[in-house]
Amino acid sequence: MCAETRSAAPSASLYIHVPFCRSKCGYCAFYSQPLREGMLDAYLTVLLDEIALWAERLGRLNVPTVFFGGGTPSLLPPDHLDSILDALRQRFDLAPDAEITLEANPESATLDFLSAARHLGVNRLSLGVQSFRDEELALLGRPHTARQAWEAATNARGAGFGNLGLDLIWGLPAQREGQWLESLRRAVELSPEHLSCYGLSLEPGTPLAEAPEDLRQLPPERELARMYVHTGELLEDAGYLQYEISNYARLGQACRHNQLCWDGRDYLGLGPAATSTLGHLRHTNPESLRAWTELVRTRQIGLHQRETLTPETRAKERLMLALRTTKGLDLAEYRALSGVNLLTSHKAIIQALRQKELIRINQGRLRLTRTGMLVSNSIIRALGFE
Repeated sequence: MCAETRSAAPSASLYIHVPFCRSKCGYCAFYSQPLREGMLDAYLTVLLDEIALWAERLGRLNVPTVFFGGGTPSLLPPDHLDSILDALRQRFDLAPDAEITLEANPESATLDFLSAARHLGVNRLSLGVQSFRDEELALLGRPHTARQAWEAATNARGAGFGNLGLDLIWGLPAQREGQWLESLRRAVELSPEHLSCYGLSLEPGTPLAEAPEDLRQLPPERELARMYVHTGELLEDAGYLQYEISNYARLGQACRHNQLCWDGRDYLGLGPAATSTLGHLRHTNPESLRAWTELVRTRQIGLHQRETLTPETRAKERLMLALRTTKGLDLAEYRALSGVNLLTSHKAIIQALRQKELIRINQGRLRLTRTGMLVSNSIIRALGFE
């Protein structure tokens, strides 16, 4: 990869983790911490050093997409965002049509901030709405109201964003299908280009997972199944195409960054807790500002605890990622990667899945049906991902 470890990667997407929030949401298992005075300046200094170090190693990387995730990237002051984007453009070759996505929370998505971000070149906004019901937002520990979410989406349009995505969560404790679909219809009224609809997962160690049982009792499986199936039907009727288990978009408006990752393309992660996959090597930065800072300072970032991805591992990951998408798995590509003819090696399983209408096979691709996507993890494990 460089003077220290050179292995040319001519093209890779960039992910930048901004690990700060106003407060920690009850369901969130991602690395973040409450923002305190001085943290953003210190973070910016180290991040710019990390960008410079990777540019030395990789040369002028071709970058098709940039994704600011978190945490709450909309807490970055515009001058910090400007410094980061300027460093990326100086050090790497961003594609002329590069998709530059920024995640934002409604309470910090002011018109002034969004106008500045759009002026600096951010061309896709992902707004963390999660619900349009105030009681559900309170349950999730979100620091905004349904009205603020609506106003933030309006601000995005006022700032000139023509590519707006809304994130929503369904399957909340005690939630009924009608309540979820009410939120979803409110989202559709805003005419976003993209919708991400994630089923709530109670992750170990999060406040919601450790709450009293009556506050964390998820809806029964039959109710969850109806929510998922009717989500797809409602969004299809509204003109959205499903392209991944949890993601829907207007024609031509799918998130390119995520698509490249699901296609198994290289990506470089910057910031604490960010993961990179470059060629056959993978590493994850430490989930600690102090440890991340020290590794950048000593030029050891990316050289610690590296994993070498074997052909077998790459093939298994290809199967897992491809089956999450509506494009499905290219069976010939999988056979070339793994040496396994899935149709013969798992013949009995595939026959059973087809009979239950959980998968379809046509034009050389194996795809999950919408019902199959409900039990995608079980199907993917049965077909060889462990």
